[in-house]
Amino acid sequence: MIPPMPPTGYRGLSLWHDTIDDIEPRPSLGTDIEVDVAVVGAGYTGLWTAYHLVAADPSIRVAVIEKEVAGFGASGRNGGWCSALFPASLKRMATERGREAAVRMQHLLHDTVADVGWIAEAEGIDCHFDQGGYLSVARNPAQLERVRDEVADHREWGFGEDDHRLLDASEVMAVAGVSDALGGSFTPHCAAIHPARLVRGLADAVERRGVVVHERTAAVDVRSRRVITAHGTVRAEHVVLATEGYTPTVAGRRRAIAPIYSLMTATEPLPEDTWAQIGLDKRTTFADNRHLTIYGQRTRDGRIAFGGRGAPYHYASKVSPLYERDARVHAALRRILLELFPVLDGVTFTHAWGGNLGVPRDWFPSVRHDRHTGLAFAGGYVGDGVATSALAGRTLAAMIRGDDPDDLASLPWAGRTSRDWEPEPLRWLGVNAVTALMTSADWSERRTGRPSRAASAFWTALGQ
Repeated sequence: MIPPMPPTGYRGLSLWHDTIDDIEPRPSLGTDIEVDVAVVGAGYTGLWTAYHLVAADPSIRVAVIEKEVAGFGASGRNGGWCSALFPASLKRMATERGREAAVRMQHLLHDTVADVGWIAEAEGIDCHFDQGGYLSVARNPAQLERVRDEVADHREWGFGEDDHRLLDASEVMAVAGVSDALGGSFTPHCAAIHPARLVRGLADAVERRGVVVHERTAAVDVRSRRVITAHGTVRAEHVVLATEGYTPTVAGRRRAIAPIYSLMTATEPLPEDTWAQIGLDKRTTFADNRHLTIYGQRTRDGRIAFGGRGAPYHYASKVSPLYERDARVHAALRRILLELFPVLDGVTFTHAWGGNLGVPRDWFPSVRHDRHTGLAFAGGYVGDGVATSALAGRTLAAMIRGDDPDDLASLPWAGRTSRDWEPEPLRWLGVNAVTALMTSADWSERRTGRPSRAASAFWTALGQ
């Protein structure tokens, strides 16, 4: 029986926090300080920004302000997919800066997956990085049609077999023994990681390079050239807002991002005879091609960590530890995992957790910096933020330094702002209606084998 709430302390936040060394908070801000760059949020976006700033110029003074501890939010709790997935399609990206920019962005995301691995190795961060790729399984005819369309679409954009390839049922089974597999697709551009090890390791790495990280320090207000906290004010030429799903808690930003909860569960370490039937020998990440997202990985210590959407959006963009456990959703996740791998029947599930992720109104992440005000922002990854945030941090660092030899500021997500979400109750009705729509679409596709017209119409309306 999984307890309804995590135990006290940071270890109870997730499986990932429960399997790292003790988490001792760094000192809070003690007084007013002045730096060149102030970063609000010690997750991936904030820490990658700090990392690339000081790696390029060790003389830059950077302070990171974190309400809890580094990796408290989605960066420490996610599914551990370091992938080249991006929530906006190539077609949608091309509407921003053209076809060439969209293709270049996707190639950079491919490269970023490997970049995360080699930087982690160079910095001595043992984040269990294994680039075994990503397997998307089709378990009904509608999913199979969608998989084929997705691979064909990538072909039209110039991506070949080395980037995305179709698999038949036997090829899927050679990777993972997923039940009822009709086929699928595979991309090598994804690694399984231990997310808390990566984010905590990044915090240590930036400290070694001279960045000051103040934990247990909540930003009360974020303005041009300053971050105001209860412990003092940080004055800086540049201020980076890197708060992702917690952005609505920052004054004046309630409607900028919708915090959507994604929940996870994990099995006990599995015996070798069970793994012989499941596969995933290279720690290939996996999902099926349903509309309501699921995601899983084989951990280094032999568990399956598995998660998905389905938790409700909470009125007025509220975030709370109370929303991180939902008995109904966690039960559904365990049931889905057993459907995928019936051999798991009777296995003990040891962990259940969750956290919020940031969803912009148009499902399109943004990276921007206003040189006039000094304010910068990156986020809105819609759950695909591990590698994406690394590229975002690199891009923000180039924008802030004013030194951009790779022309990252010309990418489709650079300099753009998504429109605000609707005021309540329209926001609550709309977001939860989308969850209901995707749930209904998946049920319909399982029953009929035909693609859901309603789900297709939704993605078309978003320009995807």
